[in-house]
Amino acid sequence: MEKKIAVIKGDGIGPEIVNEALKVIEAIAQKYKHTFEYQYIDMGGASIDKYGVPLTDEAITIAKASDAVLLGSIGGDTNTSPWYQLEPTLRPEAGLLKMRKELGLFANLRPAYLYDELKGACPLKEEITEGGFDMMIMRELTGGLYFGERETKEIDGQMVAHDNLVYSESEIRRIAKRSFDIAMKRRKKVTSVDKANVLDTSRLWRKIVNEVAVDYPEVELEHMLVDNAAMQLVKDPRQFDVILTENMFGDILSDEASMVTGSIGMLSSASLREDTLGMYEPSHGSAPDIAGQNIANPIATILSAAMMLRYSFDMDEEAKNIEDAIEKVLKAGYRTVDIMSEDKQQVTCSQMGDLIVENL
Repeated sequence: MEKKIAVIKGDGIGPEIVNEALKVIEAIAQKYKHTFEYQYIDMGGASIDKYGVPLTDEAITIAKASDAVLLGSIGGDTNTSPWYQLEPTLRPEAGLLKMRKELGLFANLRPAYLYDELKGACPLKEEITEGGFDMMIMRELTGGLYFGERETKEIDGQMVAHDNLVYSESEIRRIAKRSFDIAMKRRKKVTSVDKANVLDTSRLWRKIVNEVAVDYPEVELEHMLVDNAAMQLVKDPRQFDVILTENMFGDILSDEASMVTGSIGMLSSASLREDTLGMYEPSHGSAPDIAGQNIANPIATILSAAMMLRYSFDMDEEAKNIEDAIEKVLKAGYRTVDIMSEDKQQVTCSQMGDLIVENL
């Protein structure tokens, strides 16, 4: 089977971790007799350095013509990088937001899974994490505060800023339906997170989610205020299956969930639209402080590649092969520096990629 993949290596550790993911994808291609065609495009800081903008029209065209997009990480040090002296619309993250919008990627899937082999790295007490946990955070990705109108201006002698939080019924309905569909393939529970005691957008959110739930009688639905959800994630993460929420709440909660797994370097991410095209990236950032040192953890990016095989290419067996190989490597005691613990063997970024390939 031939598939076109647009590859964005990105900034910081991006090129290193993407190289390891491509190594694994190519090994899968050989094993299962697939053909993957790669087209490399720039986004973020790398694009700014070459073209003066964080995302070019040509890059968008290539991405739209692909079957999936594999992304490393973008951005740099916000305190020292010259990229952050530019206007906000010209900074690295603006390229990512534009790509999501242009591709119509409205659903962000962020799994948070605690490997038994890494339970010692989890900051929570052992009695809380006993038996592990496995949740999927479904974040609406193209609406809300991040895409609303914004302005900063002087009023009566002082600076005033505003950001508009807007959601339409159709935006809420489509992410809710995707969440319930995924819950049907998991443990059939959806926790919808909002701030309905304060926000009109959240009250509409809750109303539409309730309407969608009627079509999924097998799925248990609960509503939870976002402040309580943040507390429950560290109090009892095992209670969650699919967490459905809007853009900003999802951004915050998914990062919190990543830390209770032991390392954000372990967490993959998929951004999907109505059809099979998706963009796949690790949940972590570009980590410019360790870029070029060959010590980054590539597992999140490799797991993102596995999600690409599963959700965009319908290659469930191949995806499971990658996931099983990662578990074998962890069971064998190999660790990158971010998940290193006593009596384990530390390996580099490239060595971790090689080990995963060996265990496919």
